[in-house]
Amino acid sequence: MQIGAVIVAAGRGMRAGGDVPKQWQTVNGARVAAWSCAHFTSRGDIAEVILVIHPGDQAFAEEIKGVRIVHGGASRDISVRAGLEALSGDLTHVLIHDVARCTVPAPVITRVIKALRSAAGAAPALPVTDALWSGRNGKVSGAQDRTGLYRAQTPQGFSLPAILAAHRAHTGAAADDVEVARAAGLDVVITQGDEANLKITTPDDFKRAAALLETQMDIRLGNGFDVHAFCEGDHVILCGVRVPHEKALKGHSDADVGMHAVTDAIYGALGDGDIGQHFPPSDPQWRGAASDIFLRDALDRARSRGFSISNVDCTLICEYPKIGPHSFDMKARMAELLELDAERVSVKATTSERLGFTGRAEGIAALATATLVKS
Repeated sequence: MQIGAVIVAAGRGMRAGGDVPKQWQTVNGARVAAWSCAHFTSRGDIAEVILVIHPGDQAFAEEIKGVRIVHGGASRDISVRAGLEALSGDLTHVLIHDVARCTVPAPVITRVIKALRSAAGAAPALPVTDALWSGRNGKVSGAQDRTGLYRAQTPQGFSLPAILAAHRAHTGAAADDVEVARAAGLDVVITQGDEANLKITTPDDFKRAAALLETQMDIRLGNGFDVHAFCEGDHVILCGVRVPHEKALKGHSDADVGMHAVTDAIYGALGDGDIGQHFPPSDPQWRGAASDIFLRDALDRARSRGFSISNVDCTLICEYPKIGPHSFDMKARMAELLELDAERVSVKATTSERLGFTGRAEGIAALATATLVKS
């Protein structure tokens, strides 16, 4: 399957209070829409994410990374169709999600995707467990049998050709995409929903969403280790800084052992291999390349999956050259490249007490740790 996602965010949503629609209000340091999109952009099994917005919200939407922006219409079904029409032609399936559900747990999405392997449509829901009443003039006027009743959630998933054809044929409003699908004769499988899949509707829901997002926070830790031997030369490059020395470091690129270790730490936190896999030393285009190319690639990969770098810590292990006089510049350069405050970057050095190859001054080793946090 090749899966895309459509995040519907064109509504005005003013019942939730605030000066702007609910999807552009902030929860735990990020906009509701940013949280909702990150649940999909961070997944390796979703190839494309469309964010459907009101034209007046363009500036807000452009803050969100990893999505393609499409303008919606006056009703939800019009906006969904605009998103479906914009999806790439090679996609086979689509997940359609309400932007106000910014706390959707990853297993909810996974269960819908798994169901689509054998079904034209799938949607998460929870059985109704409370008693149901009808009312008139503020009084209970009757009871409703709750057998077979469910509370619908999103994302709702479909075969892309089938749901696109259903929307093109549909006339009139629809509560959700399951209604559109069923009107076109599509069967929709019910998958297990989750009480944590909250839809923000009222002002109090923002507090609930904040608490849920804290419990769902995705924190990744990665380690990197690199070694380069000395060779003939008159300087080394360490953490992006040129340091005069009686030798150079041997490597296919500029041999920046510190930056390589930090880069591999970021790749490691993402479970995304190492520098050698992304930039093979057998490829001549990387000969002598500045290592910030590799670091920026790792940073871009993290951001595309909804992560930000919280901090990095790099230790250089060598007898020579002396790192202390240059550590401030190294810290500043790494902070600049990673777009972090300097206090979130550590560059320090130690020796190996004249033991091993670093102790014999045959080269430099570096050990790094990076912490990533889902934005």
